[in-house]
Amino acid sequence: MPVKGFKEMVAEANAAVGTVSVEDAMAAHGGGDALFVDVRETQEHAAGSVPGALHVPRGLLEFIADPESPLHKPELLSGGRRLVVFCASGGRSALAAKTLKDMGVGAPVNMLGGFAAWREKGGPVG
Repeated sequence: MPVKGFKEMVAEANAAVGTVSVEDAMAAHGGGDALFVDVRETQEHAAGSVPGALHVPRGLLEFIADPESPLHKPELLSGGRRLVVFCASGGRSALAAKTLKDMGVGAPVNMLGGFAAWREKGGPVG
């Protein structure tokens, strides 16, 4: 039996949660109606991120999202704001957004192209 590949899983995740372009994400960032969630690893995040983004490493996502976990970050429960999830290029964040949706956390979308596209389009970096 063939293994389901990551490309298929990312496509399924994007279809389940939806995506947002970098341009639309930038507009949402300026408007304050979205919480940006950086699921990159700590060393990636340390090199720069979207200003104000909540850092939630992909490997700890379920623990940080679960209110019953000692690692829980209550700010992840966005109070109705859209969660704009991003990684370096958009693959990990698609899977992370799908996980958040499955857990019932917020209204996540995946930022297409990830942080690389954000930088390329001139988005602010903190």
